Amino acid sequence: MRNILCMFLAVCLLLGLAPAVRATDPSPAEVEISAPSAILIDAATGTVLFEQNADERREPASVTKVMTLLLVMEALDNGSIGWDDQVVASAAAAGKGGSQIYLEEGERLTMDEAIKSVVVASANDCATALAEHVAGSETAFVAQMNRRAQELGMTGTHFVNCTGLDDDPAAKEHLTTARDVAIMSRELLKHQDIRKYTTIWMDTVRNGAFGLANTNKLVRFYQGTTGLKTGYTSAAGHCLSASAERDGIELIAVVLGCASSTARFEDAKALLNWGFANYALATPDLDLDLSPIPVTLGKADSVSPLLPDSSPILIRKSQQASVTRQVELEEQLEAPVLRGQVIGTLRVMAGDTLLKELPLTAEADVPRLSYWEIWLRVFRSAFGKE
Repeated sequence: MRNILCMFLAVCLLLGLAPAVRATDPSPAEVEISAPSAILIDAATGTVLFEQNADERREPASVTKVMTLLLVMEALDNGSIGWDDQVVASAAAAGKGGSQIYLEEGERLTMDEAIKSVVVASANDCATALAEHVAGSETAFVAQMNRRAQELGMTGTHFVNCTGLDDDPAAKEHLTTARDVAIMSRELLKHQDIRKYTTIWMDTVRNGAFGLANTNKLVRFYQGTTGLKTGYTSAAGHCLSASAERDGIELIAVVLGCASSTARFEDAKALLNWGFANYALATPDLDLDLSPIPVTLGKADSVSPLLPDSSPILIRKSQQASVTRQVELEEQLEAPVLRGQVIGTLRVMAGDTLLKELPLTAEADVPRLSYWEIWLRVFRSAFGKE
């Protein structure tokens, strides 16, 4: 009974619109981690597969840079900055502490090298230079970060800088949650260009003069890793947003406040391993025999049903053998019929459990016959003209 209830909750929430949809909470016996705050989500749907104190507000350290990178990628996409731009280091950028590539005031980097340095080496100086390049100042950029966080539904987040450094009294207000980190990580991964950086293990900048090694050791040691970002300060502890893809499923594991670097990687691997071991994708059948539906009083005699949403559905692997599909169509329609009008339903089931309900829509418009056209058709029918 408990399993049925859990699946019911998972499916209901899977169909919701929230950026990170809550699903069934696995019992501690299914996956055990040491992180005080953690979450595991499916990147495609945002479905939450596991959470542990996921809404507890904590300092994120350099995991903050997920949002910094998101705003940079969005600025590149909308054309407000360009890939051919030179990123110039201000005195403020060059003066940042912590992880860095030791920019000098006035030094110029290509956009490619600036982003690479942030993603791979967590360079605070490059993150600040990019923030200034996008918004004119770090202060203006942070305002954009907080605005974007609200747009994404990150209700537990407030940023005070673009790096996650906590060397300023205001940094005590620099807080987020594991759930919010998962939301912004999922959004960043939608930008395919970022993946060519998040999967780098070792590289160089400044024409090979400065070496970079990825702070995310999973890139080297965990099969299928696609990213994403580490973070550490003494106050925040060891943090990680880790993403990986196997068998068509991409998962995001976030752990905050771990006691050591080893613990954060082991916790992330445990969550990812559990997710890959227990979940699979079921794809709605695109080869369904969807017969045309008769249309009365229309300029066409019938209209074909169409399945507009063929995105995969995340299910427990234990359900795979029992997945079935049920089609329900209108027996007859009356014109006018509009393209995209719902004319049926496809239900994806696992035994008696509804996994997802998808609309079937009209493939094309079918205008209604005018009175004259109706009489003309009757006349032709009566006198054998058709």
